[in-house]
Amino acid sequence: MTTLSTDVAIVGGGLAGLMTALALAPRPVTVVANAPLGDGAATGWAQGGIAAAFADDDAPALHADDTRRAGAGLCDPLAVDRLVGEAPLAVAALAELGAAFDRDGVGRFALGREAGHNRRRIVHAGGDATGRAVLDALIAAVRRTPSITVLEGVLAQDLLVDDGGAVRGVLIAPDTRLEAGAVVLATGGVGRLYAYTTNPPLARGDGLAMAARAGARLADCEFVQFHPTALAIGRDPLPLVTEALRGEGATLVDQDGNRFMPALHEDAELAPRDVVARAVFDVMRAGGHAALDARALGEELPERFPTVAQFCREAGIDPRATPIPIVPAAHYHMGGVAIDLAGRTSLAGLWACGEVAASGVHGANRLASNSLLEALVYARRVAADVTAHALPGRRTKANAPAAPRRIATQPLDENALRQLMFEHVGLIRDRAGLESALARIDAAGEPPPLRNMLLVARAIATAALAREESRGGHYRSDFPAAQHGTPRRFTFQLHHASKDMALVR
Repeated sequence: MTTLSTDVAIVGGGLAGLMTALALAPRPVTVVANAPLGDGAATGWAQGGIAAAFADDDAPALHADDTRRAGAGLCDPLAVDRLVGEAPLAVAALAELGAAFDRDGVGRFALGREAGHNRRRIVHAGGDATGRAVLDALIAAVRRTPSITVLEGVLAQDLLVDDGGAVRGVLIAPDTRLEAGAVVLATGGVGRLYAYTTNPPLARGDGLAMAARAGARLADCEFVQFHPTALAIGRDPLPLVTEALRGEGATLVDQDGNRFMPALHEDAELAPRDVVARAVFDVMRAGGHAALDARALGEELPERFPTVAQFCREAGIDPRATPIPIVPAAHYHMGGVAIDLAGRTSLAGLWACGEVAASGVHGANRLASNSLLEALVYARRVAADVTAHALPGRRTKANAPAAPRRIATQPLDENALRQLMFEHVGLIRDRAGLESALARIDAAGEPPPLRNMLLVARAIATAALAREESRGGHYRSDFPAAQHGTPRRFTFQLHHASKDMALVR
């Protein structure tokens, strides 16, 4: 067994992980990235932008109102208020690191509007290439920071936990331990669990599964956001057609060219994502197909939205002349490892930030362009808290958690699992479908290639079965209305004796 040591181990090479590493400098940190920097992170695929109240007619309180409204009653009010209050400074910090945000004629941030926002507050870079521009700037900053060691193309396998339940490092290969005074999970989301997704292939919920096996509490796992406008061209993953197009006037139409959103919601195409995604899905279930009509943008479209224009061009579509075919696709997970305002998990020695974490900011449905913002803000908070509380890296007797293995009685491959999740644990759910999915997941055992995906699939389906109402990104056709009274967040923990997910009261 090879043993390495570092002060702080950061698992994840996207915005959350790299920003945490930079904020910790000059403290020695090791970043474990499952692909070469820039290749495996969802950050680089983000077309939207970062939400922040910069406009003269805007304010953090208005940003908070929009965030809470989208979150359908489950946002943590304090977490939201602090997030939006720190947003302008967080964006400014990225600009100082070299992120080339788009500017207006007088040098101020050029602000766009997206669904769910009542003001223009979306900061972009390169039109619809914000994520790529931000990630490139962070990678360059990391490369020139001597306190940061990056292990690229290395897959973290499990957390190392001592006898007291504290996290003391990461198992990064069957024969290599990376021991650390603190571990930060920044591993991204779970989109790969679904047949249609906009997420990178490595977004399999690995960090969430590792945290669950170590005994960390999970929260809000039932809330999966489907982006309503993925480009329906048969690729895997599907290219994203940014929501900003609808913010600039593009409309949703059915196969006959008729708009369908005005009759369903007062904000029409700018309704919250869950509403729009289910509306598109309903058109499909009725035997039709949906498209995004952006022809009104004319010749401006390729210049203002070059990424979308390129995807369309590669598919033989001219969005200036033809509506863009779309399908809803798994895009973002509001749930994850439960954290507090400082990014601490329920386990000593373990912090989390970005999509792998459940901070309570997004509630039941994430507001557009709050994801990069959350990753940025919480990365800085985690760095501050780790600096104040973490121990220097040292050798310990911690081991990866051992748990009973489920024996397969009915094997399940990755494609079948993804289809199962899309059909029964996707946009529209019911008890029969969720119970069927859980039975199928349990019967699959724990084949090593699917070990993490099956654990996270079980967590999502278990939470969805427990929430007998429809709220935000969670819709139950057998419980179509939201419950009255005070909405409740669900927290789960893996029960090691039975390997079932148990609701924490």
